[in-house]
Amino acid sequence: MPAEPHIDGEQREETGTLTESPGSGGEVAAVDPVTDLEARQREAGVDALFPFGRPGRPLTRGHPFIFGFWGALGVLAAYMLVKAVGDARDVIILIIVSLFLAVGLNPAVEALTRVGVGRRWGVLIVFLCLVGFFVGFGFAIVPPLTEQITAFVNNLTSGNGYLEQLQNNPKLQDWDHRYHLLQRARDALQSKDLGKQAANGILGVGQVVISGVFSTFTVLILTLYFLGSLPSITGFMYRLAPRSRRARVALLGDEILSRIGGYVAGNVLISIIAGVTSYIFLLIVNVPYAIALALLVAITDLIPLIGATIGAVLVTAIAFFSGFWIGIASAIFFLIYQQVENYVVQPRVMKKSVDVQPAVTVIAALIGGALLGMIGALLAIPTAAAVALIIREVLMPRQERV
Repeated sequence: MPAEPHIDGEQREETGTLTESPGSGGEVAAVDPVTDLEARQREAGVDALFPFGRPGRPLTRGHPFIFGFWGALGVLAAYMLVKAVGDARDVIILIIVSLFLAVGLNPAVEALTRVGVGRRWGVLIVFLCLVGFFVGFGFAIVPPLTEQITAFVNNLTSGNGYLEQLQNNPKLQDWDHRYHLLQRARDALQSKDLGKQAANGILGVGQVVISGVFSTFTVLILTLYFLGSLPSITGFMYRLAPRSRRARVALLGDEILSRIGGYVAGNVLISIIAGVTSYIFLLIVNVPYAIALALLVAITDLIPLIGATIGAVLVTAIAFFSGFWIGIASAIFFLIYQQVENYVVQPRVMKKSVDVQPAVTVIAALIGGALLGMIGALLAIPTAAAVALIIREVLMPRQERV
């Protein structure tokens, strides 16, 4: 019988092994490599180099299976990343706020280092001053604030308090005659579910207070760590840039950090000015609870765009209980002060730290507030300033060269 022609492993896999069936008159029958060891070895191309057969051709990257596998793996990884970010949203917000505060306090640390104080001692001094300020502020304001809030609640519910004055108001009496407001209030107070709702409300308030204390403590600790290691963090980020561009990236990064620090310090200074000015006015017109109301103005003034208006409206509404003309005077005062703050105080404080067009500021604050609430609105303006700096110093010169 003539010698069998050489057939490699791939051809054997495609054609199969053909043998002559004995007693069949020369007919050729296929031998199943599953049941015949010799046929299996021949089809697999077994030799000394490949004792288990020669490997087949690898799948190329353009193969539908490979493309679909990597595509599905990328979608799964992206989904898991988005889900992880969503689950860790609260923690990420605390980290961002802590880093923001660390950058805002860094100019004070740098000022101490320039006069010969070590970095670690500068960080410790600034942090202790920050904590001491809040502790001292708390001891200074909590006793009178507690006293005034207690007096305010008592005056609210006493026989001749604010509620009694509202009840005797002719306009409110007319509304009660039309819509039965007082009867609805009595029915709500006598409801069986009121106690359960009150207990749930107290429990919810307790959870919010505990969460707020924990978040504040976490932010303070992270701020201390970030403030101490800020040079190493910025140095690591600068080294990610190519060596030929690293110096320019470092200069732009230092300018961005300087602007963020200036914004934080400027925003706090403007809020302090608003609180002190409001306190002086409230003392002059003899409005009760002047400390608490001035603190309310200072806190709400930290909120961009609408914070000052919110504080002004609340304080003016309370001032009307002290007298009609006192309320009118309060409204006029806050209207004038907001114009002075918007056109005199804020431009002078912020002109060196945040160089952003007013329309961009409004848009950034709205987008930041929609994404992260009040914290997003606070972070949006310095973020917009950083983006504007990058566009002006990087993108626009590149466009001019095209």
